[in-house]
Amino acid sequence: MVLTVLNVAYPFAPVGLDAVGGAEQVLSALDYALVQQGHRSIVIACEGSSSAGELVPVAVESGRVDETAHERAWAAYRAAISEVVHDETLDLVHLHGIDFPAYLPEGVPTLATLHLPLDWYPTSIFHLQADLRLHCVSEAQHATRPPGAQLLPPIPNGVSPKLFATTCRKRGHAIVLSRICPEKGIDIALQACRLADTPLLIGGQVFPYAAHECYFEERVRPLLDERRRFLGPLGFDRKRRLLAAARCALIPSLAAETSSLAAIEALACGTPVVALPNGALPSIIEHGKTGFLVRDAREMAEAILATGDLDPEECRAVAAERFSLETMTARYFDVYGRIGRQNGEEGALEKTG
Repeated sequence: MVLTVLNVAYPFAPVGLDAVGGAEQVLSALDYALVQQGHRSIVIACEGSSSAGELVPVAVESGRVDETAHERAWAAYRAAISEVVHDETLDLVHLHGIDFPAYLPEGVPTLATLHLPLDWYPTSIFHLQADLRLHCVSEAQHATRPPGAQLLPPIPNGVSPKLFATTCRKRGHAIVLSRICPEKGIDIALQACRLADTPLLIGGQVFPYAAHECYFEERVRPLLDERRRFLGPLGFDRKRRLLAAARCALIPSLAAETSSLAAIEALACGTPVVALPNGALPSIIEHGKTGFLVRDAREMAEAILATGDLDPEECRAVAAERFSLETMTARYFDVYGRIGRQNGEEGALEKTG
C-alpha cells in the first residue's frame, strides 16, 4: 500500500537533517523514510526548512515570537493545510507542533505526536473530534495522561544509524545539546563543569522568545568563558563528531523530558549521560552503567569525573537495542497504514486508555 502523508511542523522551527529540536528531527526522519520506502511525503514547515518529499514552505515573521506572530503563523498554516487537503488525496495528516489545535484540520484522518509534557497542552486536546488520534513518545510520558484520555500506544524515538557508526578519540569536554531556555537548565550544566574543572561545549539555539533571550543573557552568558563555550546550532555531522569525542553529555533539564533525543544520540555515539532524573530520563539512563542520575550541580560535577569509568561500547549497545530508527519508523508506518486503510472511521482504530 502506497501512502500519502502530510507532516506538519511547528511553525517557528525549521525541519531538515540538521534540525535542532527533537520534534523536528523525528518529522525529518519520517519524511526521509517515507520517500526511501516509496511513499509520498508532503511537509508543511516554515521557510528555511528542507525535506526529502514535497516541501510546502510557509513564511513566518522574523523577530520576536509573540502572540501576534503566533496568530499570523497559525492563519498561514490553516491556509496551507486547507489547500493541501483540498488538492490531494491524503491517507493521513501528522501534526508535530505543541500548538496544533490552532490549525487542526477537519474531516481528514489526523495523528498528533505529543512530543512535549502532556500538561503543556490544553486539556481540550483529549476531547476533540473522532478523526484525531494522539500518542506519546515514551511509556513514562504516556503514564501521565489525564483520566479518561484515550491515546494510541507510545512510539519511542529512534536515532540515525550513522550515530552508531561514529567513533572518535575521547577528549575531555562535556557537551550539552538543547534549546536554550529556562526549563532546560543550561546554567546548571555550566555550574557543574566549573566545579569539575571540565570544558563544556553547548550546542543549541536561542529562539526569539522574550523569556529565552532573557535567560541566555542573564543566566547563561555570564558563565561562559574560554573553556565553556556556546557554539550555536550544530549541523548533524558536526554534532555527532562532538558527541562521540565527548567525555559525557549533560541533560540538566528541569522539565519532565518526554524522551530526550540528546541523551539517546549521546548513548548511540558511545558517550555516557549525566542527567537530572526528570520525566523519561530514568528510563533511558542506566545509573552507573550508561551514565548517572543526579540531583544538583554538585552531584553532576562528581558524576562528570566518574564517567571515565563507564564503557562507551555498553552505551552504544544499549542504545542500539532500545532506540533504533528502523523500529521507530516501522511503528509509525504501521499506524499510518492502519489509519489509511480505515479511512478515518470513528473508533475503528484500537486505542489504549
